[in-house]
Amino acid sequence: MNVHNNRRPYLVLVDDDTHSARLLTRVLLAHGAPAIETIDGADAAIERLRALLGRSHPDLPGLVIVDLKSSSSATRDFVAALRKLEGADRLTVAAMAPSLERSVRDAVLDAGADAVFERHTDINTYRREAAGIVSFWVRGRHLRVVGA
Repeated sequence: MNVHNNRRPYLVLVDDDTHSARLLTRVLLAHGAPAIETIDGADAAIERLRALLGRSHPDLPGLVIVDLKSSSSATRDFVAALRKLEGADRLTVAAMAPSLERSVRDAVLDAGADAVFERHTDINTYRREAAGIVSFWVRGRHLRVVGA
């Protein structure tokens, strides 16, 4: 199967902290991520993604990364709201959580995330987690191209 697509891949980062979004964007790009569109906050992100999903030939992001910290449930709540949008099943969602404890991870997965990554304070661990996000995107992209 040959896939011909002139569209450049990109990711969407939904974050409610400008400093955090800039840092994560830099680290993701350093690990080989494609272009990244940053959206400030849940409401703006829902509207932007709704508009993208509503197009007849959408240029959808290869991955939506959610890193909301306004409350302990902000990421989970956003993922649940996103999954209620028509066509949202065409999006791959990776969520950042404060820990990967079973209850935290399962709550985000149950809300509809495809993967959960841990938000770290140590910069080296943070970089490794960002590399894991890029790797997750690459694996998913490869599976879509080969038709798996």
